[in-house]
Amino acid sequence: MTPIHRVIKNKTTSISPIWFMRQAGRYLPEFREIRKSNPNFINLCLNEKITPEITLQPLNRFNLDAAIIFSDILMVPHGLNQKVEFKKNYGPSLGDLELKKILEIKEDEFNNKLLPVYKAIDIVSKNEITKNKDVIGFVGAPWTILVYMLNKKSPKLEIDINKTIFDKFKEAELEMILKTVIKFLKIHIKNQIDNGASLIQIFDSWAGLLNEKLYSKYIFNPTIELVEFTKSLNVPVICFPRNIKDYKRFCEVVKPDVVNIDYDVDPKEISNKIKIPIQGGLDPKILLGDIAQLKKNAINYLKIFKDHPYIFNLGHGVLPETDPKTIDYLVKLVKDFK
Repeated sequence: MTPIHRVIKNKTTSISPIWFMRQAGRYLPEFREIRKSNPNFINLCLNEKITPEITLQPLNRFNLDAAIIFSDILMVPHGLNQKVEFKKNYGPSLGDLELKKILEIKEDEFNNKLLPVYKAIDIVSKNEITKNKDVIGFVGAPWTILVYMLNKKSPKLEIDINKTIFDKFKEAELEMILKTVIKFLKIHIKNQIDNGASLIQIFDSWAGLLNEKLYSKYIFNPTIELVEFTKSLNVPVICFPRNIKDYKRFCEVVKPDVVNIDYDVDPKEISNKIKIPIQGGLDPKILLGDIAQLKKNAINYLKIFKDHPYIFNLGHGVLPETDPKTIDYLVKLVKDFK
């Protein structure tokens, strides 16, 4: 049993496994070299030869407990024939949503478009370096995917949720889109598991945008469908409802195996209120400062969760400015903590 599975299934507290969101990527010089000759991000995610190499780069450097496939949550809109591209200093840019096209897409067509992702997972899962480590597949949560598909860009570039979503689309249209998104997210999850993913993480990056009155309809119920589906395939599921106002209620309603917390919540309060295994929490910006501060903050999390099943991670992804030596230091610090 892998260290992460021991924490999830056996509720082990004697270890704190470690991996990082965005651990394969822009902070690594070897990744930046690959990126220079592969400027199209979507094509890079669909390159079954290079993607496994990128996924394994951090494991070649650091003693991490999991590989997370180098991909993106927007591969699903891409698979649904919505144009997706990434622009420098802007982020994702999506084409117009053609409802008729999306509702008519066939499963085989979707699978074929994303086949290189699944082949890459298969390659990574069979690599010697991932022995006794987890291979993590992932999806965006239905609400977050809906936001990107309808807003057509990152909400951090400003969003009026009513103007972009609730006033623009009829309720029946939103329900049809959401139903289709859930259907294909399930397919994407199953395909990742069938090819060797031993854990699934669901990223609800924009959960914090929604009014609490709408949580049940757009966050809880759709996510429950994905969580129950993943569990039915005998694979644990981690949820990251970033900036959600009540993690305790989310856990009680959605029932993931693990919840990843963001850096704006009090870890002590989380430890006291939430019974399931916890992941993450540390502010990625702390990795940009001095080592003494990093050590103090990391040990604080390790002490708070010393008697609680805990997977060390961040409250968001590794920032591009992060020094790989800092990651190496942090991994060793966590591994040596008693």
